[in-house]
Amino acid sequence: MKKLFVIIICLLFSSVAFSQDNNGFFKRLRNHFVVHDTVYIYAQPQNDSDTLTNANADEEEEEEEEEFSEDIPVPVDTIDTDDRYRKVVLFDNSTWVFYNIDKPEIPDELNDDHWETDIIHTYRDIALKDLPEEVEIRLVDSLHGYCIPHPGPITSQFKYRWRRAHKGIDIGLDTGDAIYAAFDGVVRVALPSRMTGGYGNVLVIRHVNGLETYYGHLSKYIVKSGDVVKAGELIGYGGSTGRSTGPHLHFETRYMGQSFDPERIFDFYNGKLRDEVFVLKKHYFNINSHYGQTDQQSLNASRKAPIDKSKAKSKAVYYKVRKGDTLSKIAKKHGTTIAKICKLNGIRQNKTLQIGQRLRVK
Repeated sequence: MKKLFVIIICLLFSSVAFSQDNNGFFKRLRNHFVVHDTVYIYAQPQNDSDTLTNANADEEEEEEEEEFSEDIPVPVDTIDTDDRYRKVVLFDNSTWVFYNIDKPEIPDELNDDHWETDIIHTYRDIALKDLPEEVEIRLVDSLHGYCIPHPGPITSQFKYRWRRAHKGIDIGLDTGDAIYAAFDGVVRVALPSRMTGGYGNVLVIRHVNGLETYYGHLSKYIVKSGDVVKAGELIGYGGSTGRSTGPHLHFETRYMGQSFDPERIFDFYNGKLRDEVFVLKKHYFNINSHYGQTDQQSLNASRKAPIDKSKAKSKAVYYKVRKGDTLSKIAKKHGTTIAKICKLNGIRQNKTLQIGQRLRVK
């Protein structure tokens, strides 16, 4: 009974001290950092200003302070609660306290408009022509920060690639590397590869600044639709799921469903935001418009005619027969079949080839 009474007193004393004392008892718990749902608390080395400078300080008082400091409980672990932003901190003397992590302020109306959890692109009913010529977006403020989603090299930019529009950037990484939320927001989409096609395992986060960010090809995501996330919070791990040629993060920035070059807002090389306020112009949504262009260059680029895929695919490829060639060798060399070559040239498979003969192979 006496032991139980002592534990209760310790719990009460620890709770009050943790929540109210900012300068003494729990001074070394002042610094913390958060990695997704685990709080790591560590001791802060004392500064010179924290040490006693009075040579005439009472020695007995120093001894009492030193003896008292030895009784400060040391945090050894954290336990989750039903609230992702509230943890239980366990101490080495079997006591515990609640620890509240700063939670982003998210407007209630953030998930009122076009909020779909099983559809990646949800603004299909809003046409580009209906968007304003420009919109001013405050990316960060005193309450909301930012984070580069992964500090790796850009391996593919916002542009046409293999005759298809690549509507984001690719960031090089190794499978299992950490991926972080770019801004404060709410997870709208968290879907596996079987439901997303080329994106693989993908997350879409809607942010308080009006943007949405996409995180594709993840090996794993650790948040779910509806979760509130902080800028810099761990949300998943890089991989090569979906239509991917190797491990990388496919990262997109979108406004009202329209994509634009993420390098317009992030300096990925230095790991910084280019500006706190971003003026998003309508011509930025064109795949030919990218960071580094002047406004006039961007406008001119946006007026370029898009690539005609049907014409591009219809371009014929010819081959001149050489000594020793056979239909089999030619087909293998050009990644086609004997039957297709024969059909394109109106010949039979037993046709004798002549050196210098011109054959259409595609």
